[in-house]
Amino acid sequence: MRSAGDHKDELDDDPRAEVALWERVAKDDETAREELIRHYLPFAKSLARRYRASSESREDLEQVASMGLVSAINRYEPDRGIPFRGFAAPTILGELRHHFRDKVWTVRVPRSLQERIASVENASEELSSELGRPPSISEIAARIDDSETAVLEALEASHNRWHLSLERPVGSEEDEGSTLGEQLGSDDASYEYVEDRMAVMGELPNLDDRQLAVLRMRFDEGLSQTVIAERIGCSQMQVSRILRRTLTELRERIEGDEPG
Repeated sequence: MRSAGDHKDELDDDPRAEVALWERVAKDDETAREELIRHYLPFAKSLARRYRASSESREDLEQVASMGLVSAINRYEPDRGIPFRGFAAPTILGELRHHFRDKVWTVRVPRSLQERIASVENASEELSSELGRPPSISEIAARIDDSETAVLEALEASHNRWHLSLERPVGSEEDEGSTLGEQLGSDDASYEYVEDRMAVMGELPNLDDRQLAVLRMRFDEGLSQTVIAERIGCSQMQVSRILRRTLTELRERIEGDEPG
């Protein structure tokens, strides 16, 4: 008798075995459905781990992902020729997003922004499947027919919509390290830069969408100029010029606003 791990290896090594299971599922064979669920459960759990920085427990996230997996198996049509993982991932991630959107918002935001976040996340997943890589800000904006600034706002709001417990361990779940609270200091040497940061933030609305996108990718995401160039569809030299021109423009505006 094979264990669950042995069966998983069999499906990985012999695609015909999985095809046979899908044929049985089409005939409402519950045993075949359960075998496929067991086989793809690690995949669903890996998608749930994308949200492990939230306040939700790992068990709750995996349960939601499992529900998405069952839904995907029930709706999957092998004859369409789409790999199951490519079909299932948007369904599983959609279940996780719905869970957070409906139940786990710890930072309340306007309903319109919640809907925009959902649109951006859906578009990002669709484009990732189509392109085989993470989409750029401009590609997402084109897909949802909105500005790059709106996309950036939705991504920023999505990233900061959960609070983290100070008791949460830092690092992976397997590591036994310090907690987040233990890493909080009493003084921060960067306080002296707050005024400068506020001045810069006040000038950002005067920049165009492309300038904002380049600044975000360079200084928030830490991307190289080469990667940024690939994302927005231009040369590395053009990205360098955009950065130089934008920083100069910000500096001149801020200095011009300072009292003489």
